Amino acid sequence: MQYTDTQIKELENKAKQIRRLIIQMLAKAGSGHPGGSLSSADLITTLYFMLLRHNPKEPNWPDRDRFHMSKGHCCPLWYAVLAESGYFPSKELWSLRQLGSILQGHPDRRTPGVTVASGSLGQGLSVALGMSLAARIDKKDYRVYCLLGDGETQEGNIWEAAMAASHYKCDNLCAMLDYNGFQIDGKTKDIMNLEPLVAKWQAFGWHAIEIDGHNIKEILSAYEEAKTIKGKPTIIIARTIKGKGVSFMENVVDFHGRAPTKEEAEKALKELE
Repeated sequence: MQYTDTQIKELENKAKQIRRLIIQMLAKAGSGHPGGSLSSADLITTLYFMLLRHNPKEPNWPDRDRFHMSKGHCCPLWYAVLAESGYFPSKELWSLRQLGSILQGHPDRRTPGVTVASGSLGQGLSVALGMSLAARIDKKDYRVYCLLGDGETQEGNIWEAAMAASHYKCDNLCAMLDYNGFQIDGKTKDIMNLEPLVAKWQAFGWHAIEIDGHNIKEILSAYEEAKTIKGKPTIIIARTIKGKGVSFMENVVDFHGRAPTKEEAEKALKELE
């Protein structure tokens, strides 16, 4: 499918708005994870506002495409996208991480649009695989998308799920890897090097697409390509920048899990105007 320059520009603007909401939410809450939320904003904004088959007025619509956020600590991104999509009023964003809020520090089913709780890293691809197999059993044509963090792909459960998805030829399953190169303890290459990452996923029987995770055209192309692949699952390996969009957060490991102060938030929002 061909996308117009206007559509691409609209997605770029929407992603910038999502980033602004992430900063505002985290500053209000005083805790949370900005780095990975900002780095994967383009991937998930593009998915929800251009490709995903879903209905905010009917969150549990049986024929909807499924999205699962394996790296659940980046839920501020998901919550912002869900609010902008119309799943719940935007005012709920300011209750992030508060007792009794529908927006907890990791996703759970009290949030409209969230099907399965997440946050225990390494488990999300198995959840998505289950959704994929359920579609086959129920003879449904929905697609399943799963966002992975690069740090969590160091865990064995990810590779067990990868092997099973290939074995069962789950071509309705598309994983997206937010490859920003950092995890809570530092650089992934220093903690447990993932390379050669594309070759590893291919060896496990996946169709692998490597892209610039901040280039909307490349993101759209990768999602469209994934829909054409038969007989195997697809992974989109998106090269991204931790903290993308805020200069003093980019590639700074401290902002993996530290919310901006009021002053930092004001500075970040000016950069995102």
